[in-house]
Amino acid sequence: TMRKKLFVFLFLILISIYLVIAVTVLNGKPHEAVCSGMELVINDSIDYGFISKREVLRLLNNKKLSPIGQEMGKINTRQLEDELKQHPLIGNAECYRTPGNRIGIEITQRVPILRVMAANGEQYYIDDKAHTMPIPNSAANVAIVTGYVDKTFATKELYEFGMFLQKHPLWKAQIQQINVTPAKELELVPLVGEHVIFLGKPNNYESKFKRLKTFYKKGLNEVGWNKYSRISLEFDNQIICTKKEK
Repeated sequence: TMRKKLFVFLFLILISIYLVIAVTVLNGKPHEAVCSGMELVINDSIDYGFISKREVLRLLNNKKLSPIGQEMGKINTRQLEDELKQHPLIGNAECYRTPGNRIGIEITQRVPILRVMAANGEQYYIDDKAHTMPIPNSAANVAIVTGYVDKTFATKELYEFGMFLQKHPLWKAQIQQINVTPAKELELVPLVGEHVIFLGKPNNYESKFKRLKTFYKKGLNEVGWNKYSRISLEFDNQIICTKKEK
């Protein structure tokens, strides 16, 4: 009947209008939704409390880059990452959208391996990527480098020694200070024992410390840890010890 056809026609029109509105609303939602907050994670915060969540928020607010209250579709996560990576204590930053109209930010702090306190007055850390980094308010438990050291020597020869210590927890715990002589040779001050360990030129760490470990076990354990004032590992296949003066 005509009434039935009219009803079907009106129904189809209503369905069409509904679909147009639904598609428009669904397409518009992601762009019009507003960021309700951030989920901020700082890795290595227990070992290295160099940067806090408050510092990250302050940095973003100062740069007028805080995503909170901004339309989700207009937030540039790459720009947030690039800005955070410029911070001298941040190694990496990843920013992404999360459910609930929030922005996730994951930050990895730079990892110091040595602290330099050079005779020329310079002070800085060397990180695990062979770069210098400023000294923050909180200190890291790493060996201190003193003496005649410049940044080139620090980020090459000393960096290699620092990475050796990172890979060997025993020696990382034992070596407290690394003194660089004018001839660019290394003297080490250990945590246990009243002796100085003379490495000579910064090379052959595996061989030198293998000899030292054997000497610690078979030598110092027998005669006592305070018998010698100096233990030299400079020459291959031998250890030269200097007795303490009585």
